[in-house]
Amino acid sequence: CCCGEPRIFLGALAFSFFAKGFSGSYMKSMSTQIERRFEISSSVVGIIDGSFEIGNLMVMILVSYLGSKVHRPKVIAAGCLIMSFGTFLSVMPHFLMGRYNYERIQLTEENSSTSLSACSLVLPLHRPTLDAVEMTRELKNSGCEKVASSYLWIFVLMGNLLCGIGEAPIMPLGMSYVDDFSKEENSAFYIGNKLISCGMVGPTLGFLLGSFCANLWVDVGMVDLESLTINPKDTRWVGAWWLGLVICGAVSFLASLPFWFLPYSLPKEGDEKNLNKLSESSVTIQEDHCKIESPSQPQLKFSEAVKDFLPTLKKLLGNPVFLVYLLLTILQYNSMVGLITFETKFMEQQFNVSVSRAIFLIGVILLPITILGMFLGGFIIKKFKLHITGMAKFGCATFIAAYLLNLLYFTCDCEVLQVAGLTVSYSGVKQSSFPKNNLIASCNSDCSCVLNQWDPVCGDNGITYMTACFAGCKSSIGTGKNMVFHNCSCVQVEGLESGNSSAVLGQCQRESCTKTFPYFLALLSTCALILALGGTPTYMIMFRSVSPDLKSFAVGIDALCGRILGGLPAPIYFGALIDQTCLKWGTKRCGGSGSCRVYDTKAFRNVYLGLIAGLRAGCCFLYITLFILIIKRFRPASNELIDLKSTEVSSRKGSTSVSKNETFPCAKALAANEETCL
Repeated sequence: CCCGEPRIFLGALAFSFFAKGFSGSYMKSMSTQIERRFEISSSVVGIIDGSFEIGNLMVMILVSYLGSKVHRPKVIAAGCLIMSFGTFLSVMPHFLMGRYNYERIQLTEENSSTSLSACSLVLPLHRPTLDAVEMTRELKNSGCEKVASSYLWIFVLMGNLLCGIGEAPIMPLGMSYVDDFSKEENSAFYIGNKLISCGMVGPTLGFLLGSFCANLWVDVGMVDLESLTINPKDTRWVGAWWLGLVICGAVSFLASLPFWFLPYSLPKEGDEKNLNKLSESSVTIQEDHCKIESPSQPQLKFSEAVKDFLPTLKKLLGNPVFLVYLLLTILQYNSMVGLITFETKFMEQQFNVSVSRAIFLIGVILLPITILGMFLGGFIIKKFKLHITGMAKFGCATFIAAYLLNLLYFTCDCEVLQVAGLTVSYSGVKQSSFPKNNLIASCNSDCSCVLNQWDPVCGDNGITYMTACFAGCKSSIGTGKNMVFHNCSCVQVEGLESGNSSAVLGQCQRESCTKTFPYFLALLSTCALILALGGTPTYMIMFRSVSPDLKSFAVGIDALCGRILGGLPAPIYFGALIDQTCLKWGTKRCGGSGSCRVYDTKAFRNVYLGLIAGLRAGCCFLYITLFILIIKRFRPASNELIDLKSTEVSSRKGSTSVSKNETFPCAKALAANEETCL
């Protein structure tokens, strides 16, 4: 029975939105873990993130343009299967790589006791330099030559690319399918409340799963966790990034199953009621005819499709309202993708919170508020029956209000981490920059410390030292995370000669940064709610400003341009600029630069928030331009919008009615009501 199929399709499409949001948000939340596990820079992480958009670009135009000419449910099903395969491909490096060995210093055992010393005059592995021949020999003997030549993160990149290919048909084909069978007044409600809002549950659970996996050690079940000397707040910590990807792949596979059993098209809402108005016998005959001669899939000629592509594109881009909307989408994509990709890193570096906690807060606070805003936005459209002018006014007002609040982010300041020889001198004096040789001071000059290592300790003086060796620590007690270093000569320099002069594992906490975090989170949540309120009305402008036959193509072009000019470059240039604020890079086991350990938090904040503010300033200008164009084109809004649509319908009525009468036996009986059996 076809009466239940619209609900089945809505449920299946909502679950596919959930699946793509679930896996996509989980991948975003794991960007920091992937960066640390593969020892790559933020710009390379941006390339991996952008591979998803590349996959979209490979098929988006074709899928969108051919949307009304193919079996849309089955194309969506195939896309979900490709997403599942890509996710499983991304997991492969975990099983091909060895166990994760994080960067740490070598300790020597004191002759007189079981105490371990970080500062030792005789420590062969801690010679400041090694000649090139000896270094090459050591790397070959340790098997590093093989490891250095293998770039297993390419598996993650290729898997993410396949996920992009699989995700491409879900939104344009699914939304156009819904808009085809639903009434105009219900279309916004279905898309905003049922699809997008339900789809946002996926990112929420994806971030929660990411928070859980980020707290688990990457080699969970294979390593004695008591032997670890780091915790999830350490910049060397790597969570079980691979575990959640297995779950995401299974969810995507399940999402594909219902679409294989759905028809090519569904009846328009309200047709069943009109059929019931006819006599019982007439209805029975007509329904029998409809079942027998259901609409067949049109034969698609590729040559005709290619021939019509450029004229169709010209017609679409010749619409000034859609063109400005397209530019607005591009800038919004840039700001949103950059924000989502590096928000957890920003919270970690700026407010001294662990990545897992930042992911958790985004999942339980920020995304539910966004869902609420999108739900309310769709409800407002339905409740007040907003036409395109009302939608434009509402979207413009909410975005400008959110942008003004967005400027308050710059008031959430946080001091740079005090690292001896890096951001402050060993005497505690703050300076703008320090050369590499300033890491060696008189208090640790006899310790033979390795310059490029990062295994931080926090001294009693509140200063972080790159390693216990640089702190001049000559004894220690305890094991694992509970190890405490004593007799630290560089800590004594700070006037603590009569004190304990000890240091503990990990970098020092910045209490003032932690105190400002709740205010930042409240501001971020408020901005997200206001932006989400105008999200659904703004999105519906696209459907109301183009002719019905161009809806699917418009959605595809919108997603394509947003991703090729926003989703693809944004994580790359955001990551490259963030890399410029790094103060200390990690070192790979086989040599070479790894991921960043310490950032200049003030420079990080200015680059990250400055980029977002600049992009959104451009969005404000385009919102105002869009509103002016809509006011001029649809004035008075209600009458002209209806007249425009009725004109389009009447221009096609003649040819359409002929094809109906020739194809469907039930068309004649319904001609008086201008309804079809579809």
